[in-house]
Amino acid sequence: MSVSGIILAAAVVGGTGLVISVLLGIASEKFKVPVDEKEVAVREVLPGNNCGGCGFAGCDALAKAIAAGDADVGACPVGGVPVAEKIAEIMGVEAEEGDKMVAFVKCAGDCQKAKSKYNYSGIEDCVSAISVPGGGPKTCAYGCTGFGSCVKACAFDAIHVVNGIAVVDEEKCVACGKCVSTCPKHLIELIPYGRKYRVQCSSREFGKPVKEACQTGCIGCKMCTKQCKYDAITVEDNIAHIDYEKCVECGACAAKCPAKVIL
Repeated sequence: MSVSGIILAAAVVGGTGLVISVLLGIASEKFKVPVDEKEVAVREVLPGNNCGGCGFAGCDALAKAIAAGDADVGACPVGGVPVAEKIAEIMGVEAEEGDKMVAFVKCAGDCQKAKSKYNYSGIEDCVSAISVPGGGPKTCAYGCTGFGSCVKACAFDAIHVVNGIAVVDEEKCVACGKCVSTCPKHLIELIPYGRKYRVQCSSREFGKPVKEACQTGCIGCKMCTKQCKYDAITVEDNIAHIDYEKCVECGACAAKCPAKVIL
């Protein structure tokens, strides 16, 4: 091949490349998707756990929702107040003050306190266990099965099965809610951090059947409601419930509870 042929080929290739790059540049400008700077800034602040505790598919989805005004600046349970304050600054609003929330297991029926009907030898999974007769091996059909589906769901190592029941490490818990939604018996709820008084039972039985199944169980006697001057504790479906917005932690309910289930 002659020198002129080589030069011509190089010129054609170079010219073609130049034309393509120009066309790509024009296309990128014409079809580019606008980027919300606030969305990018919010995403950088979010912790990136993608746990779904905020109710969105992940941190990207939450950042987009916050930037669009469809989610609160404090919607990330993992980031808590520090992240909420940073996002509020980005969005030009004030972060609302709120209590730190933690998961709480409403069952005290461990291996010593709760009776068993039979020895379970199936799949060690709470959802599988409650499908057998009686809702699991424990005599109390409402109690924690202790097979740890909540433990597997927690990405923060904040919940473990101890002596047959799930126990929350409040210092690690970020209130993402995964354990709450995973528990097939709905035994876990989110409550304000550091609250001293809690009803650690979910049985809907009344009186004697409760005591026959578990040494520690609410018998639905309503003694607690009679002691509370603040209307902060009620009994529904034979189980006591504390309204933490009204509770002043006077301890009157716990002092008079005959079953000692208010801890």
